[in-house]
Amino acid sequence: MKAVQFSEYGGPEVLRVVDAVEPHAAPGQVRIAVRAAGVNPSDGLKIRAGRWRDRPIPLPSGVGVEGAGIVDEVGAGVIDVAIGDAVFGYGINTMAQYAVLTHWARKPDCLPFDAAAGFPVIVETATRILAQVGIMPGETLLVNGAAGGVGSATIQLARYHGITVIGTASAPKHDYLRGLGAIPTTYGPGLVERVGKLAPTGVNAALDLAGSGVIPTLIALVGDPSRVLSIADFTAPQYGAQGSFAAQKNPERVLAEAGRLYSAGAFRVALEKTFPLTQAAEAYTLSAAGHVTGKIVITLP
Repeated sequence: MKAVQFSEYGGPEVLRVVDAVEPHAAPGQVRIAVRAAGVNPSDGLKIRAGRWRDRPIPLPSGVGVEGAGIVDEVGAGVIDVAIGDAVFGYGINTMAQYAVLTHWARKPDCLPFDAAAGFPVIVETATRILAQVGIMPGETLLVNGAAGGVGSATIQLARYHGITVIGTASAPKHDYLRGLGAIPTTYGPGLVERVGKLAPTGVNAALDLAGSGVIPTLIALVGDPSRVLSIADFTAPQYGAQGSFAAQKNPERVLAEAGRLYSAGAFRVALEKTFPLTQAAEAYTLSAAGHVTGKIVITLP
């Protein structure tokens, strides 16, 4: 089979499409014929700079942790899906013609494969951080870095539950945020004053999705460090804020709920761009630039 792999640490240019051995489903897993796979910044960090060398991985290594496709092999003990079913979820080295999924949900017929492949990471992260920061219906949430994949999911899930959302992004992305139901504003100096005008009764919680050094500012806006959370700034706990850097162990329910919301017209995923498998390096180059609106996805025929 064809798969994207890297044999040395470096930038996206180290990615190659190679002939690889097909994986097989172990007990509790399924294998899919991949139709699409999501691109995530965490893959880029590992590949680009070798920043996770304290957790060595064997080289060559594949890439990709989320995907969508057709089940073609079912591991022992799996009873909720069968060969031929369309599914999406978390997997291992999903940028390949075949990949093993460890957590999945059935794909609704109305959900395209490319959009489904972009669901798992952003939906799980958004659901987790909204619960962890303790935001409630009727409250106001500030989202720093709101136009990316996680931000887009966070806005939609928060609005679905009756939460007012103020989102920061560059001015050209403000119409996009409005379309998701958020009140947009720009980031940078003067944020406290701008948000104060948009939310005269105050902000109840804040999420930092960009890691741009704004934790003290967010704490000043919220007033309670425990109701400020970052997924991108590892120094957040030093200020008394929360960090959330690992996925929950069993995301199947979250994935299924995202599929239900999509079917009901209450959730969508914007695709910045799709690339064929042969252009994975270009996809990660775009992701590394850090200005993506929504998701980037690799598609396979």
